[in-house]
Amino acid sequence: MSVSRTLVRACSLAEIPEVGAHRVVLQGTPVAVVRSDGDVYAIFDICSHANVSLAEGEVDGTTIECWLHGSTFDLTTGRPTSLPATKPVPVYPVTIDGDDVYVEIAGQES
Repeated sequence: MSVSRTLVRACSLAEIPEVGAHRVVLQGTPVAVVRSDGDVYAIFDICSHANVSLAEGEVDGTTIECWLHGSTFDLTTGRPTSLPATKPVPVYPVTIDGDDVYVEIAGQES
């Protein structure tokens, strides 16, 4: 089985707060599209510790905080930067085209 990558339109830049996240579901995958300091990131939207939406958490620089227990995740690597989370979450490449935000999602091919 091989993995294919697909660029999918996630949202417009206007839908993302200047500092914050916007939740989308792309090909069945929940994704938090995050903007901070003028940069846009895409990270799997479910905390690896508590199974809640990361898009509802606070964004600070290149981290997003899970609102339930306070774990923070690096937006560039998906690695947790504070407890109680210990497992990383996937991050996805982002492409901006005009006002459109595209996210590269991996899918399975047989």
